[in-house]
Amino acid sequence: MKLHIHRYDLRLANTFTITHESRDVQPTIIVGLEDEQGKVGWGEATAVPYYGQSQDKLVQTLEKHRLLIEETPLESPEQYWAALYAAFRDHPFEHCAIDIAANDLYGKQRGQALYEIWGLEIDQLPLTNYTIGMADIPEMVRKIKAKPWPLYKIKLGTDHDLEIIQALREATDAGFRVDANTGWTAEQTIALAPALKKLGVEFLEQPLPAKAWESQKKVFEHSVLPLMADESCQTEGDVARCQGYFHGINIKLVKCGGLTPARRMIAEAHRCGLKVMVGCMTESSVGISAIAHLLPLLDYVDMDGALLLAEDIATGVSIEQGKVSYADRPGTGAELI
Repeated sequence: MKLHIHRYDLRLANTFTITHESRDVQPTIIVGLEDEQGKVGWGEATAVPYYGQSQDKLVQTLEKHRLLIEETPLESPEQYWAALYAAFRDHPFEHCAIDIAANDLYGKQRGQALYEIWGLEIDQLPLTNYTIGMADIPEMVRKIKAKPWPLYKIKLGTDHDLEIIQALREATDAGFRVDANTGWTAEQTIALAPALKKLGVEFLEQPLPAKAWESQKKVFEHSVLPLMADESCQTEGDVARCQGYFHGINIKLVKCGGLTPARRMIAEAHRCGLKVMVGCMTESSVGISAIAHLLPLLDYVDMDGALLLAEDIATGVSIEQGKVSYADRPGTGAELI
């Protein structure tokens, strides 16, 4: 195979703010794996500073292992992921991009969409939320009104979070999910949960710092809202650890190393009795289209990354009012524009 690497700076439609940062542009890399017949599978990994990533770092790691990537045969995505694991053990973002590309190419070589290869039905799929980043209340209300949607994820972590949800509730009767991005204490979470539940919040995502397990146990025992792990559940080894501390997990492909380990994490979560969500970064339709093929396995999904862009660099799945429609193409269905 031949490895292709492309850098893009994805411009956002609006400034996006969470507790860790604000950004107007999201750097990303797109990788291609091209076989001898000229078929190309596409994968993506965003350069997220919060996780110590930059375009330069991602590209340097891929170039360092170019020979391994190009000379390892693709017999199956699972075999290919395992063959590269020793080199990419500490580089899940790069491994994710390669794994998505390998899955896409594998599907193209067989003329089937990934969900078909996996034997999944797509007649009943969860709706994706649309994310409202942190801003002053009038700006958050404006974003809600500008993007009518049946389900929103609201980024919180301020000293007036209840006031925010109250104001947004006056602007819409849509469902709410709340993501505090580690910005709360146990006491805040327990105290806020009853009022948030009355305001139509479905669950709370990662209210506490990732390693605050003792406090998280307290919240698990006393919160009236379900709790979803994000930063506390990044890789396969984290899934079972969340049992008894969270009601479910949010899997990010770049953090776990791609579709291949994500599927194993989903199976493990089901064995542990945990709900399963897959989330996204602010990314193009290359990454978002990969997530779509996991939908039949999920309870919840947050795959609005490409919807937040001023302009996409790829085509693939389309999303209207939270409902996902697949491209009539094999693999993930994604193609660069």
